[in-house]
Amino acid sequence: LPSPILCSLIQPMTPDLLVSPSSQDGDLGSECPEDRGNWTGRLDFLLSCIGYCVGLGNVWRFPYRAYTNGGGAFLVPYFIMLAICGIPIFFMELSLGQFSSLGPLAVWKISPLFKGVGMGTILIVSLVAIYYNMIIAYVLFYLFASLTSDLPWQHCGNWWNTDLCLDHHIIKTGNTTFPVNITNTVSPSEEYWSRYVLHIQGSSGIGDPGRIRWNLCLCLLLSWTIVYLCILKGVKSSGKVVYFTATFPYLILVMLLIRGVTLEGAWKGIRFYLTPQFDHLLTSKVWIEAALQIFYSLGVGFGGLLTFASYNTFHQNIYRDTFIVTLGNAITSILAGFAIFSVLGYMSQELGVPVNQVAKAGPGLAFVVYPQAMTMLPLSPFWSFLFFFMLLTLGLDSQFAFMETIVTAVTDEFPYYLRPKKALFSAVICIALFLMGLILTTEGGMYWLVLLDDYSAGFGVMVVVITTCLVVTRVYGMKRFCRDIHMMLGFKPGPYFRACWMVLSPATMMALLMYNIVKYQPSEYGSYRFPAWAEVLGILMGVLSCLMIPVGMVMAVLQEEGTLWERVQQASRPAMDWGPSLEENRTGMYVASLAGSQSPKPLMVHMRKYGGITSYENTAIEVDREIEEEESMM
Repeated sequence: LPSPILCSLIQPMTPDLLVSPSSQDGDLGSECPEDRGNWTGRLDFLLSCIGYCVGLGNVWRFPYRAYTNGGGAFLVPYFIMLAICGIPIFFMELSLGQFSSLGPLAVWKISPLFKGVGMGTILIVSLVAIYYNMIIAYVLFYLFASLTSDLPWQHCGNWWNTDLCLDHHIIKTGNTTFPVNITNTVSPSEEYWSRYVLHIQGSSGIGDPGRIRWNLCLCLLLSWTIVYLCILKGVKSSGKVVYFTATFPYLILVMLLIRGVTLEGAWKGIRFYLTPQFDHLLTSKVWIEAALQIFYSLGVGFGGLLTFASYNTFHQNIYRDTFIVTLGNAITSILAGFAIFSVLGYMSQELGVPVNQVAKAGPGLAFVVYPQAMTMLPLSPFWSFLFFFMLLTLGLDSQFAFMETIVTAVTDEFPYYLRPKKALFSAVICIALFLMGLILTTEGGMYWLVLLDDYSAGFGVMVVVITTCLVVTRVYGMKRFCRDIHMMLGFKPGPYFRACWMVLSPATMMALLMYNIVKYQPSEYGSYRFPAWAEVLGILMGVLSCLMIPVGMVMAVLQEEGTLWERVQQASRPAMDWGPSLEENRTGMYVASLAGSQSPKPLMVHMRKYGGITSYENTAIEVDREIEEEESMM
């Protein structure tokens, strides 16, 4: 197969002014890489972004974070951090992807010296995809378990229950002679999760994984099969699936919300969730927690946003889409808090304990507390099925994005070989990640999942985002980046975006990074403390993605010629073919890098070849004029 250079050289050398729009490239065109493709519907991109951002964290992390950090007062730092970090970085990632139509690896043609950032991103996403699909497997397990007339975690007396198990129905009916002491008891749902689903009693710790739980293994296999079938044809297939997976969770969320607020004691939970404690705003912890929630909820730094935007048309209004997705994500988190805490309020009243004793975050909320609350409702299997189906659709959207990011990144690097075999390559990736995730299906698999969750993304993603921000604004240049956006959208980003990109966003991210390092705490799961070797392994996982950056630098410098400083300078400049992927979008200074361009006035070529002057051609004229003025002043 020919190289990209050969592919450009074999094109007909007829001057562009003499070529009509209908001219064909002939048979030689088939030697070039297969087309990447685009979204096939107008809402594909928007719904994919919403599905990617609105995930499990909105349901099981935001409500808990809100009530532990000042209740309603938490919304103040939350929206401030959304404005400083969330919206600007979100818009930057979308702009990079849409402008270049390249994945997280190839996009570093913008500055090849920093291609290691893309390598680090792919490593992070791969690790996250392994354990994220295991969570979806747990959801599938509970989904199937809900297809019964009597939920299996509703009562004690099963083979997996211990003497500490206490059925909440005993407390409610009051059929006991003596007052019940619940302080040293365990709920049926908690024992179902730990002793039946995980069978964690079969493992003594992370170094003793035990046997594979074949029911979990089959759920994981089903999860990977669903993901593969949905990404089989890339964005053409996943873009259609999200019409259901991105919208249906809202229907279920509204149903759970309506059911929740009509329960007795619901307002007790909502009051606990929203009562503002403004004294919390004086502590740094609340602001850090708000920034972390924004950071992980929007999924910046994971490459998903950049990948999705790379399949847009060149003039898609991502400025509008940025605000729709980021604000929609925030509102969804707040609504989920109402749905969760209304049920927790009812549950606390039924059990006769304070709300803070039943409120949990993460898997503890999804697989212990909320399932227990479902058993207290009439038609409990129905509500349980709805809840876990909502979690399934929320999780699948994010997993689609992770997989599309990995596949797109690698196929963009090797388009001649992999694009025609994208379906096969996707299958290979899915099988490889499934095999690597088998350790999570063992009796000690939860320990490995906690380790991956704590270390795979946290440190590395922050370094990736900070580096991206600094490279785009300092190395590539803020003025040039704003010009690129002007060329795409017809207007330049305002002072708000420029100030955030230059100072506020990277400074906030650095503060987050330093906070995480200073406040480092070893991993734990319940009362289990991880051994030193596991901590070292976790830290190495986090650091390895960061080490990709200097590795990429060394590789880029070795490919250049001259002294070391000259090599660094050459590697930091954009590659010759950096710019819009389609010829009709390469106006202004980017036309010079097109093979075979023979007109001294490339913009006139575009006007003749692609038909008249549009608002975007006017934009290109303005950009050209700016560049000429700057060159004359130098």
